[in-house]
Amino acid sequence: MAGGIVHVPWYATVFRGDKLAAALEEIAPVAQRYGATWYAIHRSREDAYRIIQMTAMPSKEQWEAYWYGPEFSRFRALAQAMYQVPLLYAWHDLVLEGGLEQGNGLVEAQRPTPAQTPGP
Repeated sequence: MAGGIVHVPWYATVFRGDKLAAALEEIAPVAQRYGATWYAIHRSREDAYRIIQMTAMPSKEQWEAYWYGPEFSRFRALAQAMYQVPLLYAWHDLVLEGGLEQGNGLVEAQRPTPAQTPGP
């Protein structure tokens, strides 16, 4: 996979963890309209207010189109009382990926090829 994965560390305000998680479930799939190849929402069991949104995008420009686009801008405006600020995302380059296929077959760990690795 070329591109990268963006991590957004959300932290819900008091008693709003469930509402924020539900709202993120709705906005996360919208990223596919902007080219996302994968997305996930993870919620901590140790701290139910801590939620991490992850989105795989082919380019940072596509991520920024999603992040600053009308859907996400509206989401942040409507959900502003549900999370703490500052809210800063972090772009991560993919270094290694591996795991199990859905049929429980082992998938060998893969590193991006030089053509897939973003330049400086």
